[in-house]
Amino acid sequence: MTTETKINTKKYKTMDEKLNSLRAGILGSNDGILTVVGVLFSVAAATTNNFIIFIAGLTDLIACAFSMAAGEYASVSSQSDTEKAAVAVEQQRMLTNRATQIEEVQSFYASKGVSQATSLEIATELMQKKPLETIISVKYGLELGHYMNPWDAAFSSFISAALGGIFPLLAIIILPSNWKMVGTIIAVSIAVALTAFISSKLGDGKIKVAIIRNIIIGFITMLIHYGIGQFF
Repeated sequence: MTTETKINTKKYKTMDEKLNSLRAGILGSNDGILTVVGVLFSVAAATTNNFIIFIAGLTDLIACAFSMAAGEYASVSSQSDTEKAAVAVEQQRMLTNRATQIEEVQSFYASKGVSQATSLEIATELMQKKPLETIISVKYGLELGHYMNPWDAAFSSFISAALGGIFPLLAIIILPSNWKMVGTIIAVSIAVALTAFISSKLGDGKIKVAIIRNIIIGFITMLIHYGIGQFF
């Protein structure tokens, strides 16, 4: 078994694969929170019947979770197909244009400050030992045998969207009548602030800006839907 074959069969997830699932989860939870609270506020503005509010919120929660999962599956499937196609192209080029591939690897290391002679030596040795792994790493930043998994993204998005939607649903159902709206607003604000905190931490973004932005979006969402419910 060659070194390259061993790499293909390793059962572990790269950082990109883990971040892909985490990204899908954060987006799913945020969408679940805002979508469900939007429906809840629309219905709650039109009726005080707890059962109707609950059914409307639960139905939307389930629909949102499936919708997010389907969207993530389609999106990540396209990305995964593109990655596999790129690997197939490079594999074919190894049979017809290997010299050019060696030049590409050499140029990569030369651009990092390695001398022409040393970069050529590195490129030649790497392309002898693990050619396909080297060329896809240099050209596409991919690790051989590790592609974005659409099922992981879909599952992560489904679970997080469902869990996110539970926050406003439980708040508006469990809290007493005089606390329903205020309590739901507080629950939603905490939930979207949490998703903003996690996403900004992962992306090295500005935490305060992300939290404020998410809370403002949450307030606007609730206001619009409540207004629609009151109007109709």
